[in-house]
This record gives sequence, C-alpha cells and structure tokens, in this order.
Amino acid sequence: METTGQRTGGEFLVSQVEADAVFTPEDLTEEQKMIVATAKDFVEGEVNPHSEEIENQDFELTVRLLRKAGELGLLAHSIPEAYGGLGLDKVTKGIVGEALGGSGSYGVAHSNHTCIATLPITYFGTEEQKRRYLPKLASGEYLGAYCLTEPSSGSDALGAKTTAVLNDAGTHYVLNGTKQWITNAGFADTFIVYAKVDGEKFTAFIVEKDFPGLSLGPEEKKMGIKESSTRSVILENCPVPVENVLGEVGRGHLIAFTVLNLGRYNLGFACTGGAKKALEVAVKYTKERYQFKRPLSAFTATQEKLANMAIRIYASESLQYRTGGLLEEALGDLYEETDQNKVIEGLSEFAIECAICKVFGSETLDQVVDEALQLHGGYGFMQEYAVEQMYRDARIQRIFEGTNEINRLIVPGFLLRRSKKGKLDLQGAIEQAVQELHQPQLPVEGPLAQEQEMILSLRRLFLVGAGLALQTLGDKLQEEQEVLMKFSELAINLYAAESAVLRAKKAGGQGLKAELARACAEDVLLESELIARRLVCALTTAERQALYIKLFQREIGKYRFEQTLQRKREIASRVLDAEKYVTE
Repeated sequence: METTGQRTGGEFLVSQVEADAVFTPEDLTEEQKMIVATAKDFVEGEVNPHSEEIENQDFELTVRLLRKAGELGLLAHSIPEAYGGLGLDKVTKGIVGEALGGSGSYGVAHSNHTCIATLPITYFGTEEQKRRYLPKLASGEYLGAYCLTEPSSGSDALGAKTTAVLNDAGTHYVLNGTKQWITNAGFADTFIVYAKVDGEKFTAFIVEKDFPGLSLGPEEKKMGIKESSTRSVILENCPVPVENVLGEVGRGHLIAFTVLNLGRYNLGFACTGGAKKALEVAVKYTKERYQFKRPLSAFTATQEKLANMAIRIYASESLQYRTGGLLEEALGDLYEETDQNKVIEGLSEFAIECAICKVFGSETLDQVVDEALQLHGGYGFMQEYAVEQMYRDARIQRIFEGTNEINRLIVPGFLLRRSKKGKLDLQGAIEQAVQELHQPQLPVEGPLAQEQEMILSLRRLFLVGAGLALQTLGDKLQEEQEVLMKFSELAINLYAAESAVLRAKKAGGQGLKAELARACAEDVLLESELIARRLVCALTTAERQALYIKLFQREIGKYRFEQTLQRKREIASRVLDAEKYVTE
C-alpha cells in the first residue's frame, strides 16, 4: 500500500512512503543554509565564550544575548512579516533550534521564547494582539514565557486550579493561582497563562509582567539548564483586560496542546543538535586521551560506541527533517488564517510525528551524552570538562513538553482516533500485514533493497501487534498503558528506521549515508522483534504465542546481516577523521 495525494499524520504506520516524498537535510536551500550559519556563528561567537558566566546565572547576560539574537533575526523566524518577523518555514524553525542545541541551556531560554511563548499569539491572537506583541517578541524587546504547569497538575494540564473571574464592570478577568517551573520567568515581559474561567472553562490569557498582582517566586535550584530562569509565577487578584483573552473562552486547551506539538518538534531538533556537539566533544577526547600507550580512539570498543552514537544521531536527524517537511505542508499558509478551527487542525495533523521527534530526539541526546561522559571516565564527572554540564542539562529534555511517557501514549492514542474517524485505514492495513506474513512477498529492487524490505517487515510487526492488541483488548486498550508503550515503541522504531533508509535512498543509496542507514535498520529490526515478542507474550496464551513467534522468526530470519563490526568501525573511522558527526 503506497501513499497518494495529501499527506496525513500517522500514515507511515499503515502505508509505504516513497523516498522522493521525504524532506532531508540534503534538500536545504541556500537561504536556509545561510540562516544555519548565522545561528552557528552566534552560538560560537556570542554564547559559548560566556558559558561560565551564564552557567552561574548571569541573567542580565542571557537577556543581552537574547536581544542580540533578536537583532540577527534569530527570534523572528516564526512570526509573520506583517508583524516584524521573517515568516519562515517550519524546517528553518527546526534548524535554528538544532544550531542552538549545542549552546547549553541558553538554547532552552531562546527556544522557549520563540516557540511556546510566541506561537500562541502568532496563530491564535487577534489582529490587535498580534500588532501589540509580535513585533516586540520578534526583536527581543519583549521576552516571553509559557505558564501551564501548576504544583498539582503537570501532565494533567486540565487539572489546573488557577481561576479567572470576570469583574462586575466586564472589563477584566481577575486571575488567582500559581504556575510552577516557568522557563524565562525571571526576565519575561509576557506570560501565556492558562486559567479556568469561573473555575470551569480552560482559557488562555496574555499577561504582562507589570500587571498588578503578578509576582515571582525565587529561582529554582535545578540539576541543570541553570542558564535559563525557572521560577513560579504567582497571580493574586491579577486583573487582565478582556482584550487579552487569547482565542476563545473555554478553548484554551486547544491552544495549549496544539502549540505543544510544535514545541515537541523544536525540542527534538535542539536535542539532535546537542547530541552532535556531545559526539564532537567525545571524539576529540578519545583522540587526545592515552591509555596503555594508545589513544582511546584506537580501541574497537571505543569505536563501537562512537559508531552507535553517530548511527543514532543520523536516525534522529533524518526523522526531524522529515517531520519539518510535513509540518510545512500543513502549516505553510496558516500565518494569515483567521479560522481557528483550521489552525487547530493544521497544528494537530502531525501530532504523532511531533511526539516521536520529542521522544527519539531527547533519548538520542541522553544516550549520546551518557556515552560521551563514559568515554571521559572519571574526568567526565568533573565540572572542568564540558561533558559534565551536558549530562546535567540533557536530563530535563525527557520531561519538557510532556514527559516521554505521555508522548509515547500520544502515538497510539492519535492513531486509534484517526482510525475511528476514517482518516487512516488501520484495519485494512492490519489485514494486509497479516496476509503478507503468511505469504512470500516479491523482493524489493534497487539501492538499499534489503533495508527497504526491513522497513516493510517493521511495519508488519507493528500492524500485527496492533491487530492483536485491538482483538484482545478492544475498547479497554486505552487503559492498558504497558501495552500501549510497546505499541508506541514499535511505531517510533519504524519512523526512525524508515526516515534513515529513505534519506539514504533519496541520496543515491551509496556512501556513508547508506552505511548509517543500513546499520540503523539492522539494529532497529532486531530490537523491534524483541518488543513484538513481548507484546505477544503480554496478550496471548502460550499456544498462540508459539504461532506468532514462529511468524516473527520467519519474517526476521530471512535477513542476512554481514560485516556488522566492520561497518561500525568504518563509521567510527569517518567520524574520527572529521572529529565530528558527518554523513559523507
């Protein structure tokens, strides 16, 4: 089954995708490359030289840097030209985030401002709100924060207790409540605050720092990302003009959750950039550090670690760019859209892919940073080495923008809802996958033929597992989180491996990209077979387990993996020669 026409969110789970339909890093325009160069020059020339002062929470310096970024246009990419921005595409938004990903926690402050603190106004603001706030947010005159989390409600955002009551004159809503762990709170000028009108209608508001009744708690003492201010925002009888209601009363949850999709996408890109930086630090250290009269880089165990880091980054990079291309299709013409239902639909279309960007990107960063520190040995535990801060800063990314557990649940949740609405033919795809497992299929031809077949096998594993879960649990599936997590893991693996292989095929199916894609597909296939077995064991009797496992063994056992050690050594050699992540 192949995709046709307009792309639909989650279609990769039920349909084969052609390489020419996928956006890759090799498709960047000259303008996009120039913007990346500007962002990298800013990080290397303005941010990195001051990393120690910023780590010591010199927020005045952080603010100066943010305003310098505004002068360079790096805060304006997602704001329409009519309001002082650049009105650029979603790929450019991602690649700026990637460039900032290696800047330490300065990038957290920057990305928070340009994404979830600004986009609610970009997409849901009235004409007056856009003209009042967006030019200042684009230039850095105003800096923004996003206030959703509360002491009693994290992932359960709709459990918020902050209230908004219209005053007798009908001119202001009076807000009361506390928002917790708010990034950029210490220096923000605008706050996107979510509160329940009359204790029931979840609504978004634009609140300015000088509004009476708004105060801040002390700086939080955090494990990492110390360069970004994190404080509580306290609202005590805070009057907010009715003109500052963002969107419609009672529909704030739609703003909160749809804008977070772009936040997850951007976070995935930033994590990928951070992972590239961590690999670079690790490579240079292993070449300089000698043990047993040899550099660490000469040991094959070291080389395998470096290769695995590069393979994982390649997959993450590939799926981030692929998602950027999809988002641009859905959102490219929505800057001027006044129908909020169309905006919400566009922002929600690729929620599955955005959740995967966040999960895979943040876990790529965690794995790469962890291995980078391990390669440093005891020195990696010392603050004088950059990898120590990288390790601490990385940990929050699996919690930001919805925990990875919540994001994993988004994947099957959205898929099942789309299936029920008829947007994806899940049942038809399941039936086809079962049929294909029982009958030999025609071989794929051309570059990376075996790897393309592996992707087909991954999709069959996912669909057969989905079919078994639906057949066994029915409507109760939504409550079986252990099953949903495995279901989701198969989907994430499929998207990552397919993105890697399609990118390499689009580039000609030769060279280092092909080797990275081949290694990725092999690793993911073996991992997914184990996940599928666990899913079957969780759902069936011993007799039926034997049947499914036999099918899986026949499906996966037909592949022959050759020269796997040599392949990874060659990947490591190329990375060591370049002293950074490379794909050619």
